[in-house]
Amino acid sequence: MSHPDVRDRRRSDQAPPASLAFSVVIPVYNEEDNVRPLLDSLRDVMESLGQPYELIVVDDGSTDKTRARLRDLTVEMPALRVVQLRTNFGQTAALAAGFDIARGALVITLDGDGQNDPADIPRLVDKLKEGYDVVSGWRHDRQDPLWSRRVPSRVANSLISFITGVHLHDYGCALKVYRREILQDVALYGEMHRFLPALCRWVGATIGELPVGHFPRRLGASKYGLGRMVRVLLDLLTVKFLMSYWTRPIQIFGLLGLVLGGLGSAVGGVLSYQKIFHEVGLANRPLLLLAVLLVLVGFQFISIGLLGEMLVRTYHESQRKPVYTVREILSGGQS
Repeated sequence: MSHPDVRDRRRSDQAPPASLAFSVVIPVYNEEDNVRPLLDSLRDVMESLGQPYELIVVDDGSTDKTRARLRDLTVEMPALRVVQLRTNFGQTAALAAGFDIARGALVITLDGDGQNDPADIPRLVDKLKEGYDVVSGWRHDRQDPLWSRRVPSRVANSLISFITGVHLHDYGCALKVYRREILQDVALYGEMHRFLPALCRWVGATIGELPVGHFPRRLGASKYGLGRMVRVLLDLLTVKFLMSYWTRPIQIFGLLGLVLGGLGSAVGGVLSYQKIFHEVGLANRPLLLLAVLLVLVGFQFISIGLLGEMLVRTYHESQRKPVYTVREILSGGQS
């Protein structure tokens, strides 16, 4: 994905101040049989809202007839905008591409496989108007295989909620509504789309959740497998670090360094006392090696924390990036 500064420049070039009420972003990959029924359904739902909208479909390097089908649909649907990526970059990059050109005040996302119900969009929008910045769908009656999809998802949702502190029933539901200004403060890398609500909470967003419908996949093949669980765990470590220690890495690495170094020094002190006052030999004692190892590892953790502090300062100061986000500014004497 592009560097945040490049992304900001693209957004200023391609997305003027919001003149649309809604932008619907749909990443697709090899969904030739699903794009037409999905977009037909979406068009009906969005027109029922009675406000200007756009449909942004990001073709993530499809190798089937998805590209040709989308090109034909642009002739029939004036509100449709198609972004065709040069190769398969992944769902996170596809969403980022859609967010970069979205012009609507509210950004709606859903999968391109036809399993999300577009009829739930008005309910999510109404929920957002209660004062939320993000409203996430919850597939409470999920129509997917139990052991290969639903059970691993429940475990992942519980773990993500516990680690991030943002408690949602269903992080994996693609059907969500965001205020556009919130997404402008969130940078997407790797496969972070799964954690978008937590990342939005990191920049101060309020998060809501609403039960939504879910259909079994009727056409095409699923792109997900159990192998994604490992990627979720690795990405979760990154999200936890970003949410808790992004601007103060010394507090996590320095603390670990002090604990390990202090423990190693304590063990070394005990061994030295035994050697000096009780003439206990230190040769071939594993504790001596452990003490040295703990001190060295502790020193390394402290060094990593200091290097992290320098990198954070270089990042923020060189780009004049603030370490905060502003919701609104109120001035006395103004309505």
